[in-house]
Amino acid sequence: MTGRPHSRTAGPRTGAAAPDLLAHIDGGARGNPGPAGYGVHLTTAAGEPVAAIYGYLGIATNNIAEYAALLALLEHVLAMRPARLAIRSDSELLIRQMKGEYRVKDPKLKVLHAEARLMVARLPRVSFEHVRREHNREADALANRAMDEQAGSHPLPAGLRTVPALMTRARLPNL
Repeated sequence: MTGRPHSRTAGPRTGAAAPDLLAHIDGGARGNPGPAGYGVHLTTAAGEPVAAIYGYLGIATNNIAEYAALLALLEHVLAMRPARLAIRSDSELLIRQMKGEYRVKDPKLKVLHAEARLMVARLPRVSFEHVRREHNREADALANRAMDEQAGSHPLPAGLRTVPALMTRARLPNL
């Protein structure tokens, strides 16, 4: 199922902006909860590679891993100042929650959702789109790499480092 992009626009900003960016994000857990990781594949709108980010979370749920991918992406792009950011994920739950179509019921996800909303508000234009799994292969491969290697390319997103109780066990790598 492919959803319509959801956009949010803010007022004018000063300084040079990066080109429009396209991100594919994915999170996964083997066992749910189980060993979990996330992946972010970031390109320009023209398809030029920008970043490949992945991280191992220890034991977590799939939904926490999906939000970890979103937070890692947002943390990375905030410094880049893109004029537009399109975020694509195969997690219908995450996309619909970020678009305001689904309520966030899980208390752990409420914390991550709130952090993500604050970060999104700092960008001029962000869209969210649900894509089929086969259209999210690069991000999925990065999430699996994180789980296979039990390692990451970057430190854990700050939004997760500050709330370690979100993990089902207190095993947080990359602190």
